[in-house]
Amino acid sequence: MKRRAQKLFKKTGLLLCLSVLFYSHSFAQQEEQSSLYMFNALNFNPAYAGSRGSLNITAIGRFQWVGINGAPNTQFLSVHAPVAKQNIGLGLNIVNDIIGARNRTSIYADFAFSIRLNRNNHRLAFGVNAGVDLWQMNPNNMIINDPTDPTAVAFSNTVGNIGGGLYYYGKKHYVGVSLPRILENDLNNPAVAGTSRSARHFYIMGGYVFDLNSVIKFKPGALVKITPNSPLTFDLNASFLFYEKIWAGAMWRFNESAGFNITYTFADMFTIGYAFDFAYNDLRFNQYGSHEVMFQVDIRKKQKNYLSPRYFSYF
Repeated sequence: MKRRAQKLFKKTGLLLCLSVLFYSHSFAQQEEQSSLYMFNALNFNPAYAGSRGSLNITAIGRFQWVGINGAPNTQFLSVHAPVAKQNIGLGLNIVNDIIGARNRTSIYADFAFSIRLNRNNHRLAFGVNAGVDLWQMNPNNMIINDPTDPTAVAFSNTVGNIGGGLYYYGKKHYVGVSLPRILENDLNNPAVAGTSRSARHFYIMGGYVFDLNSVIKFKPGALVKITPNSPLTFDLNASFLFYEKIWAGAMWRFNESAGFNITYTFADMFTIGYAFDFAYNDLRFNQYGSHEVMFQVDIRKKQKNYLSPRYFSYF
């Protein structure tokens, strides 16, 4: 049993298109995107809560497709920590995502329960989350030629949701599966005909650490995103860790973009990071890439049995 437990346009075109898509019958990727996802897995897997063995606070700002009006602009904030000798993890995850005239603010609480599988402290965590998504459409951010257009009205909707996940990890590996939003909520504007629903997004993640020598470690990882009736997409990341402080690597997002990321840890508790990725699909024109900045704090107890491995930011 122990072994088994082993996602024009330069001017206002994008803004208008994204606003229309919000009200249309669409099952495209709706979840926020991040190139520093490996530092903020709580955003899509509640079982990650408490797995770092510290009070962890992570803040990330993403500025996507800079130069295109109405392009995605996202802020992430997560807080989580273990309790009860690391068997229980509690977390809070907040995301604010703006795309054109559409704004979504998500607030979710996370609960994880983990069990120790062997002497090497491999653990299997079961996680659940619950929260609300606050959807808003602001017509002031749209160019509207017909004032009688039913979409030219302010609209808001608040819906609740629940999710779950599994997370198996050790000192040098991790594997996780999750479904952060189970319910497919109705997001309709009563003034607009048609049906718009939130789609389920499934996530599969995994990675491993290889010791190259005493000061350099190699850390490949992957995140697969599955949405019904949409193409499968995945992120691949290959990073090197130098002296347990500097992370530098490259990423590739299937059929979309490629880039790099770098982070630096100082005072044994603070980490700053930056990521850049540039689209190689049709969005490569009239934009200057996507940028992410991160600030992370780990507050740890001194007991050795409480400290978690740091080879991967997933734990």
